[in-house]
Amino acid sequence: MMDTLLQLSADLRDDVNGLILPEYITHIYNPLDYAWDPHSIYLNKYGNSPKKVLLLGMNPGPFGMAQTGIPFGDVVKVQDWMGINGIVNKPLIEHPKRIIDGFSCKRREGSGKRLWGWAEEEFITAEKFFETFFVINYCPLIFFDINGANITPDKLPKTIQIKLHEICDKAIEKTISLLSPKFTIGIGNYAAARLKEIKKDSAIIVDSIIHPSPANPLANRGWAEQVNRKFYDLGIIQKS
Repeated sequence: MMDTLLQLSADLRDDVNGLILPEYITHIYNPLDYAWDPHSIYLNKYGNSPKKVLLLGMNPGPFGMAQTGIPFGDVVKVQDWMGINGIVNKPLIEHPKRIIDGFSCKRREGSGKRLWGWAEEEFITAEKFFETFFVINYCPLIFFDINGANITPDKLPKTIQIKLHEICDKAIEKTISLLSPKFTIGIGNYAAARLKEIKKDSAIIVDSIIHPSPANPLANRGWAEQVNRKFYDLGIIQKS
């Protein structure tokens, strides 16, 4: 299974590299290119069995997957909790305000710190967490304008979004078929909307949790407690 999951990721990497984007997006980072080494370790180590729950994020963050190749990939949590390290190269064209330092990055990734911190609190070990869950992003690309501002996929022109959806929907649908989850959970509204579109005629349960970003006011009001409540209600995890 791991080779197939790797192949799906490699195909997605190559497919999104062919997107033609508007001129105001001056820099495009694809961690599946320059951070393929740790990304492939993540897939091989934790994505090699069916999962009960697939958690889907939107796209890489500048201090998470952009640095480590792993979704919500806060450097500390990836190294110390997941036990993953690896070679991270540079994007083809690097923005001077968006430097890729890989595992030498000193800045914490707020969303990843919160997400993986919750996983560690609830499941203790990464191995135990990944027996039930797997985490991926919908889109592997990160987009910047000339000033280094992060342009999220939902802010792209509609014509570009349509093409991006064609590519990424196909990849997610194949990933779901491979991992056979009972639940697919969007981390935030965008990812949940894509899941509902992809699996609208399926018996797989689609739901959402609040995005853990510190920039999200709702996430700063007991994010872990809100997530646990949702997962308890769905029957994904049991109350202790």
